[in-house]
Amino acid sequence: MKISILLPYKENFSDGHAGAVSLFVKDMINASSFKKEILVFGSTESKKFLTKNYINIQFNKKIFQSTSKIYIKSFLQTQKEINPEIIEVHNRPNYIKLIKKKFKKKLFLFFHNDPLSMTGSKTIIDRRYLLNNVDQIIFNSNWSQNRFFTGLSGKNFLINKTSVCYQSSSKTKINFKDKKPIISFVGKLNLAKGYDLFGEVILRVLNKHLNWKAVVFGDEPRQQLFFSHRNLKIFGTKSNDYILNELKKVSISVVCSRWNEPFGRTSLEAASRGCAVIISNKGGLPETNKSAIILKKLDKNNLFKVIDNLIINKRKLLEIQKKSYSNFFLTHKYVSTIIDNLRALFLNTQKITLFKIRKPKNFKILHITNFNERFNGRLHYNTGKRLNNGFVRLGHNVLTISDRDLRNQNKSFVDLDGKKNLQKIIIENYNNFKADCVVLGHADSVENKTLNEIKSINKNVKICQWFLDPVSQYGPDYKRNNSRIFEKISYLDATFLTSDPSTLKNKINNSFFIPNPCDLSFETLKNYENNCPNDVFFAMSHGVHRGTLKKGKQDEREVFIKTLIEKNKKIKFDVYGMNDVQPVWGDKFLEVISKSSMGVNLSRGVPVSHYSSDRLVQLFGNGLLTFVDQKVNLSDFIPLNCFIDYVNINDLSYKLNKYKKDINDRKKIAERGRKFYLKYLNSTIVADFILSKTIGYSSKKFFVWNNKNNSL
Repeated sequence: MKISILLPYKENFSDGHAGAVSLFVKDMINASSFKKEILVFGSTESKKFLTKNYINIQFNKKIFQSTSKIYIKSFLQTQKEINPEIIEVHNRPNYIKLIKKKFKKKLFLFFHNDPLSMTGSKTIIDRRYLLNNVDQIIFNSNWSQNRFFTGLSGKNFLINKTSVCYQSSSKTKINFKDKKPIISFVGKLNLAKGYDLFGEVILRVLNKHLNWKAVVFGDEPRQQLFFSHRNLKIFGTKSNDYILNELKKVSISVVCSRWNEPFGRTSLEAASRGCAVIISNKGGLPETNKSAIILKKLDKNNLFKVIDNLIINKRKLLEIQKKSYSNFFLTHKYVSTIIDNLRALFLNTQKITLFKIRKPKNFKILHITNFNERFNGRLHYNTGKRLNNGFVRLGHNVLTISDRDLRNQNKSFVDLDGKKNLQKIIIENYNNFKADCVVLGHADSVENKTLNEIKSINKNVKICQWFLDPVSQYGPDYKRNNSRIFEKISYLDATFLTSDPSTLKNKINNSFFIPNPCDLSFETLKNYENNCPNDVFFAMSHGVHRGTLKKGKQDEREVFIKTLIEKNKKIKFDVYGMNDVQPVWGDKFLEVISKSSMGVNLSRGVPVSHYSSDRLVQLFGNGLLTFVDQKVNLSDFIPLNCFIDYVNINDLSYKLNKYKKDINDRKKIAERGRKFYLKYLNSTIVADFILSKTIGYSSKKFFVWNNKNNSL
């Protein structure tokens, strides 16, 4: 059994001059379980190769012939005798067609750069060819993977042909007392890497903080950017091992790229050596280190301010250094195991056990949200309880705290709103339970000082939040909702939104979209099996806790629904929460929804990507044919044959009338929708996604809404 790795033509596979691709290949081979079966092929003038299993391809260049074509032909000649089971091509999608003509076995393609910038993957036609002809396409970041799928439909059903496999670094023991007052910059000394920005700022920093020094590793002959200071030392190009050793002493590492870096090895390596890392919010950089400080604005003043604050606040500096180091897990062995498992799938060999971050049998979870206990079951059907069911089904031990109920029960003359007592109760509960993970859901009453206290009790505790309300600047309560999301951000390991995180005006590191989860024990109806007396169900409420409508309050959805009813006299609507018809709750809600065959899902505000209220779950989950505005982009993760999307009110009117008549199609689509939602978007799967992203284990479940292959 053999595996052949093909490097880009002229890739320098030698010590001291190797780039990111060569270093990645070298590290993955040395840590691989298939090490003895791998051969690396390339063409470089260097003689000191990084590994012993490297074969330098010799060939003669010809006038008027493509060097790449000659290179590939020469490579394929060598493969006739070797006859490998897999060929792995790195960073050259344009090689695939040439190889595919001669090679009929398994093909892997690794992207180390933006796919849309590379010959062979720039166009949609190019990328569709790769999806149809490559067995596994592997990206170095979610950002790169998302770029690949730009403009491609059916993304979530092609996603199993792709994987995300980050770059890696070694990890060594760090004594933080050995850290020196040193700031580093590693990379090309050019404008794209932001070296001009770093240079100007570092001179200002060194002039203010006389005991601090700066070191720079890299060069760039094409752009001459010179900065000079008695405490600034420019080393030029050094070997990776040399730089890693120097980073042990570095306190602050700056990666201020202007261009969209597909990943950013420098940030990762600095984290592995316990540096406080400052990065720009470009490309895949935020994926390299979730403890890094992300520059909100990439300019000289902001960069100086961040560095200056770290130097002045020594406690904060040490805290970030320790977080960077403790949160680092992308070791060579860990990442190599992911690749080996991909190989194992195609070689029909046994999977390799992951080196690190295995999922324990169970966790202890403290789930803090509003469980609405004070409403005597009227608001029982809520997302918090759905997620609780998911956590329990996964085998975890869950302790719940209903923050708003406890505040209501613990008011006193010395604590008028009950908030002080709530903090004491939370801390006492945590002390007695010692949760591995704290999950917050709209827990606005939980103060940051309480989270800080929990962290002081257990420094390894993971904390995350989920948030269901709209967060787009075009939606209702925009400022208030964004303030709520960002309030606790410095204490959180992950944030989960029912909107696409890209709709946020200010980005949150380690934020993820989650669908509203359904639950088989909650969504029990199958309306498609019945001949329902009503055609269309619609319900809303602006008085959830009150239980009745607020007098004088208007909702923009009322205008839409009233117009829809006026346009469709032959359709029987069953509408609640408007026209003086009070909203319905609990079992009464299930009773009324059971009488309709179709449902319109309409959320407050301008429709934005992926956002919906949890009404969507009740429509899909109870077997109603569900209608959703096309601008919600629900087809990104739910097939179009499972629901009906509409462009405007006229399009919606036409389709409602169509499916009122087409009873068989209506029932089939509604049934497919219910089955798909219950299978792929249920509370157990969503709960596992939340925990896997927060705690950092590799889940075996397939998250249809997430741009990542989760089969490993």
